[in-house]
Amino acid sequence: MIDHLTLMVRDMGRSVDFYTRALAPLGYVAKAHHEPTIGFGVADDGLHSDFYLTPAGSDACSPLTHIAFRASDASVVDAFYREAIAAGGRGNGVPGPRDYHPGYYSAFVLDPDGINVEAVVDWSGLRA
Repeated sequence: MIDHLTLMVRDMGRSVDFYTRALAPLGYVAKAHHEPTIGFGVADDGLHSDFYLTPAGSDACSPLTHIAFRASDASVVDAFYREAIAAGGRGNGVPGPRDYHPGYYSAFVLDPDGINVEAVVDWSGLRA
């Protein structure tokens, strides 16, 4: 199981704004403020964050190329895509079903550092 993930970003202000807006439909908020690192987590009364942003050094950039956030349904994936684009993201796959397997619905955007960010609802593991 993954407890948390940290992205090294070039511009903290721009990235915090992007992720604050893009992840809001998924129920994420900025929670942990370990300056200069900012943690995002589910909007609840708990302290846990599972997604962090931290400044990269002048010559460093995150080697991470993809991260997927789980969404509760297709309308949340659609809202993620709209908000991410409005926040300055670049489209990398409009919302819709994917051929990966039945029930996989997602959208992809590139964040300010070019990282491929996905919101996905995946019903493949659910039983009828």
